Amino acid sequence: MEQKKVAFYTLGCKLNFSETSTIARNFTNEGFERVDFSEKADIYVINTCSVTENADKRFKTIVKQAQKANPDSFVAAVGCYAQLKPQELADVDGVDLVLGATEKFKITDYLNDLSKNDMGEVHSCEIEEADFYVGSYSIGDRTRAFLKVQDGCDYKCTYCTIPLARGISRSDTMDNVLKNAKEISEKGIKEIVLTGVNIGDYGKGEFGNKRHEHTFLDLVTQLDQVEGIERLRISSIEPNLLKNETIDLVSRSRAFVPHFHIPLQSGSNDILKKMKRRYLRELYVDRVAKVREVMPHACIGVDVIVGFPGETDEHFLETYHFLNELDISYLHVFTYSERDNTEAAEMVGVVPKKVRNKRSKMLRGLSVKKRRAFYESQLGTQRTVLFEGENKEGYIHGFTENYVKVKAPWNPELVNTLHPVSLTEIDEDGLVRFDFVKVAVS
Repeated sequence: MEQKKVAFYTLGCKLNFSETSTIARNFTNEGFERVDFSEKADIYVINTCSVTENADKRFKTIVKQAQKANPDSFVAAVGCYAQLKPQELADVDGVDLVLGATEKFKITDYLNDLSKNDMGEVHSCEIEEADFYVGSYSIGDRTRAFLKVQDGCDYKCTYCTIPLARGISRSDTMDNVLKNAKEISEKGIKEIVLTGVNIGDYGKGEFGNKRHEHTFLDLVTQLDQVEGIERLRISSIEPNLLKNETIDLVSRSRAFVPHFHIPLQSGSNDILKKMKRRYLRELYVDRVAKVREVMPHACIGVDVIVGFPGETDEHFLETYHFLNELDISYLHVFTYSERDNTEAAEMVGVVPKKVRNKRSKMLRGLSVKKRRAFYESQLGTQRTVLFEGENKEGYIHGFTENYVKVKAPWNPELVNTLHPVSLTEIDEDGLVRFDFVKVAVS
């Protein structure tokens, strides 16, 4: 029998990438050959996202792409959007199978004869049933891996569908996280990025219930001791869960890098309350100050949402000035989009799309300015760069431990290696040039 081919497409966050990788390994173990999404395959699996309207729209385009590559292929949709709106995805022309939050990891059990269905078949649990944990990690490129340590969320932010799509907060066991981290390091991957829905909540649901044995601080403490891992990076962590002890540990750490991504969402306390965030802007100022106190050179990234219902021009300017004055390094700007079954979708004071887009543009401009200022502050310093594997128009790119993006003429020998460098100047494309520092390094 000819070996069946499977291809994957991932929308959304690092967590989705780590889960796609795990699902792909299940296929490989069942004897499938993994190919690129642009190639002809027997099965196309699309891991969906529900965070923005855009991700919803892109789904149809991706299904068309798969059908163009092979009109007879079997198309499966999994992930967050598949959990929230299974029937909507099943109705998309060409979709054969839709799997929700708990079913996606058992996808190979649902593949019988791979013949095209007249109607998309749906297997989607009630989200209350998504109460068990499936560990996963991605090793898509050779330089870094995304390691999932936690899933789900118990927060009730009024704009967010994640608790509806992923269920309650639950964690991997410490033993399994450490086992996965060792497996990754044995594959020669130099950097692990910790990922989850709300990773600062780590420990909750570690035993399938609310009993806590470990905390996020325990997790980072133990991971820091795993041999063979050169770099560990914390992805996004809520400001109210980023404790002083964790910041102090990172500042003294062997492997954790000085890079934090801390969601803010709004610089206005009025809007934060409407969003039901679990902190006010004063706490955020305090977290940034603490990081800067022990790691002046740290990179601090910020998530912010513009155009939330009730956000007046005054609220927006409050956010803009707050961020402008804060010693941060870059922004991820999200334009608010209404999501079904959320409190915010019913709120008054809808901000016109045009206004949302204008505000978004202003904050993106601020992000460019912030990143430039951060890069300039790093010129003349010595850092260590991990080089990536892609030849981009004759250049190799890499990141310093504190997330400064550098470039140099392409040299395949540098791929997946760490080198001490001295940062010298910012190129016209905004990336940083450097000189190698002559020291023997692995």
